[in-house]
Amino acid sequence: MNDVMVDVHGVHKSFGPLPVLRGVDLKVRAGEVTVILGPSGSGKSTLLRTINHLEKVNSGWISIDGELIGYRRSGDKLHELKEKDVLKQRTHVGFVFQNFNLFPHLTVLENLIEAPVSALRRPRREAVDSARRLLERVGLADKTDAYPRQLSGGQQQRVAIARALALEPKVLLFDEPTSALDPELVGEVLDVIKDLARTGTTMIVVTHEVGFAREVADTVVFMDGGVVVEQGPPAAVLDNPHQERTRAFLSKVL
Repeated sequence: MNDVMVDVHGVHKSFGPLPVLRGVDLKVRAGEVTVILGPSGSGKSTLLRTINHLEKVNSGWISIDGELIGYRRSGDKLHELKEKDVLKQRTHVGFVFQNFNLFPHLTVLENLIEAPVSALRRPRREAVDSARRLLERVGLADKTDAYPRQLSGGQQQRVAIARALALEPKVLLFDEPTSALDPELVGEVLDVIKDLARTGTTMIVVTHEVGFAREVADTVVFMDGGVVVEQGPPAAVLDNPHQERTRAFLSKVL
């Protein structure tokens, strides 16, 4: 599967006078897992948020499955899409946040069917059947009627993953999905992500879990200072990095 699913081209992003992304290029192929590592403040999470247009880029462009995200091209110019069109594009991009972001007033099942019914206009019964299958897949078939507050952090994050999958997205984005979890709960969430990797789900995962990157990633990307410093197969980047900045980072986390 050599088709490029996510193409990030020359992306710059600043917050006021502070440059956060400085010309990032990244290609993610369909069915592959890209893991992004780097120190805090390196631009990893901002890059992830530009991919589904939660953050607007200052220059450059991003496409998913050949479609520009957030903009349409007219000649040499890019024109920003209307919000309703951006929201439609986001249904193709699942996003799993570090703090779960579940709706606290909805049950687990209701959290999963909300977007398919309201955004995709799927029949409720179809959405419910799909949600039950997804909850079984993440090991939470018995939690359909529970509310988020009744779940552990690991369970909430597994619900969040199932909710992202409910839209049948082309790509799944994970922003440090285990960083808010107690250490003993990290494994259950990583196991779900590993299972998704085995089924050929296209994923971009921002994480500090180097062992996970070694085991699951097709490509490891190391970012620092808003640029991609190094990228390649896990064995190359993690075991034999070419760049001094990569070596210095890994010496602190391994």
